[in-house]
Amino acid sequence: MTTDTPARLLQLLSLLQTPREWPGGELADRLGVSRRTVRRDIDRLRELGYPVQATMGADGGYRLVAGKAMPPLVLDDEEAVAIAVGLRAGAGHAVEGVDEASVRALAKLEQVLPARLRHRVSTLQAATTPLTSGDGASIAPETLTLMASTVAGRERLRFAYRDKEGGETRRLTEPHRLVSTGRRWYLVAYDLDREDWRTFRVDRVREPFATGVRFAPRELPEGGAAEYLRRSIGQRQDRYEFEVRFAAPVETVSARLPEWLGAPEADGEGGCVLRGAGGDQPEWLAVRLAMVGFEFTVRSPAELAACARKLGDRLSRAGGAAG
Repeated sequence: MTTDTPARLLQLLSLLQTPREWPGGELADRLGVSRRTVRRDIDRLRELGYPVQATMGADGGYRLVAGKAMPPLVLDDEEAVAIAVGLRAGAGHAVEGVDEASVRALAKLEQVLPARLRHRVSTLQAATTPLTSGDGASIAPETLTLMASTVAGRERLRFAYRDKEGGETRRLTEPHRLVSTGRRWYLVAYDLDREDWRTFRVDRVREPFATGVRFAPRELPEGGAAEYLRRSIGQRQDRYEFEVRFAAPVETVSARLPEWLGAPEADGEGGCVLRGAGGDQPEWLAVRLAMVGFEFTVRSPAELAACARKLGDRLSRAGGAAG
């Protein structure tokens, strides 16, 4: 019998988070208490914001249902390890769709994991070889989670940084936001020594250190972090203008396009047109456009159109002859 009320509530919550309906008698037996105590504990959970639904009758019971807000979850050891490993794998390889929110979730989870579970997570990941796409460099998940923590806590971050020529400098920054482009992670931060905003490729960061010094957030010159990163990358790379028409409505295409590619505009004929400036290799842009999942036509430049044709021919050969 669990006599400690907080411990009993956690045990009850863990049972209810299993996707099934629990008869009151079975819950009472599991907890070693009376049905009346179970009803009181259910009321306590509801007061804490957990939406517990009760059904009447001989076959009635309790189940946890979706509510208006996300309540705290109770995870067992295996569930916590599985979630941490999954988030680490995605974060470390900048998988598109696994953005800063997932890195923040990983930072929160690893902060509260017991040492024995952190060891299990590290051991399992070290023994696992992920299959990833793209040519983005791998990143230690610990680096991302540390950066996410300093962003959330508005804490100054110090690190060593290697530029594209191989030169290394020490940086003291006020981290503003982590941004994923699908292949790489970038940190948008205010560089205190240079007294200006900078973007840093996270795979070039070494020895990140949270200083513990808090700072008041600054406002970016224009737009959000993603827009600032787009402009920053454009200033450092050879850019080319492109125009692509998708044979699909603008709403559906927008939902599949990464923010860094820009926003398409309706063309009045049931499709939409995407105009922008590319800094990546045209081959990669052709692949990324194909991943949107709709028919498209490259209007310019000719180099991108040629890359799209080669990609189509290669995929056709890979698929073999029809029938």
